[in-house]
Amino acid sequence: MQHDEKHCPLCGQENNCMAGTGEENHCWCMTAKIPKGILELVPQHLKGKHCICQNCVEKYREK
Repeated sequence: MQHDEKHCPLCGQENNCMAGTGEENHCWCMTAKIPKGILELVPQHLKGKHCICQNCVEKYREK
C-alpha cells in the first residue's frame, strides 16, 4: 500500500487531492462533509497528513 500524500491512508488508492497545487481550493475535499467516524480509522501516524479518497468516504456513508 502506498503511504504518501497522494494516496488514501485507508485503501492506498490515489486520493485525487489537489493540496499543494494551484487548484487546491477546487478540490472535491474542500466542499465534502467528511464523517468524523472515518477519521478515526486513519492510522495515527498518517492523521492530518494524507487525505481520505472520495470512494472511501462514500463507502463509509453507505454503511
